[in-house]
Amino acid sequence: MKKLLFASILFSSAFCLKSEAQESVAFPKGEISTTDIHTGTIWLSEFSKPDSILNFSVAMETYAPESKLDWHIHPAGQILLITKGMGYYQEEGKPAQIIHKGDVIRCLPGVPHGHGSSPGNSFAYIAFTPAQKGRTIWLKRLTEAEYHAAK
Repeated sequence: MKKLLFASILFSSAFCLKSEAQESVAFPKGEISTTDIHTGTIWLSEFSKPDSILNFSVAMETYAPESKLDWHIHPAGQILLITKGMGYYQEEGKPAQIIHKGDVIRCLPGVPHGHGSSPGNSFAYIAFTPAQKGRTIWLKRLTEAEYHAAK
């Protein structure tokens, strides 16, 4: 009877630890962005900045619901690995795409685009941004009409 009780406790503990590990966060959310390149609340965690050996940055951005970046361009492109939630990605002149956890977005070099969380959903991604052609170029504010047209 003691062995059965011990085995039950051991199994329950292992199950709880596995569930907890699946819910744990691999990287911290970062600091709330105070720049004027977005609307809503966005947290930024920079993992690696470009240097003379690896000339690209790696960062994670986490968006509160209805938060969005302004229109912008990455001169050398960017890859986004969507890690949480649901959001929008839109290239200038094209309809918005709904994107989800697990999607990979290729932001082509020099193409104006915007992205953000959808209403009622938080959203996060890890961004890989080459720096050899320069930093992000910020354009105009993504309007509420443009944002809400994505639905």
